[in-house]
Amino acid sequence: MITNISLVTVYCLDQEKARDFYVNLLGFEVRTDMTISDGYRWLTIGHPNQPELEVTLMVPGPPLDEEAAAFVRRQLEKGQTGGLGLRVDDCHKAFTELSGKGVTFLQEPSDRPYGLEAVMRDDTGNWLVLVEPRAFTPGDFT
Repeated sequence: MITNISLVTVYCLDQEKARDFYVNLLGFEVRTDMTISDGYRWLTIGHPNQPELEVTLMVPGPPLDEEAAAFVRRQLEKGQTGGLGLRVDDCHKAFTELSGKGVTFLQEPSDRPYGLEAVMRDDTGNWLVLVEPRAFTPGDFT
């Protein structure tokens, strides 16, 4: 049976820059960085507090066909691709610290029914959501 999610993919245009962003600015760690057949680079990162989950930083290409890969590249270049939701203990503090490091935010911390949320972009244009969660019910959305 399935026990958990162990791997998710975030597409990027430059694996080196994406690795540096997630590791140096957000505090993730490199889990795997190796070149396999035909120069294909397998690069995964993860958060130190979540060893069971890895994020693949993948350049659009195989197994996508060229048409699909081109579409993903265009979406990344336009900044129209979603990335990850990241839980934080203090959204205002994380916003201030990351802004000070040069991270681009599309939305400052804002109250939502599910918690305090700020939206930022990674170096490729993926949007990432910082969430300081709070308990909610479906009725909180009406």
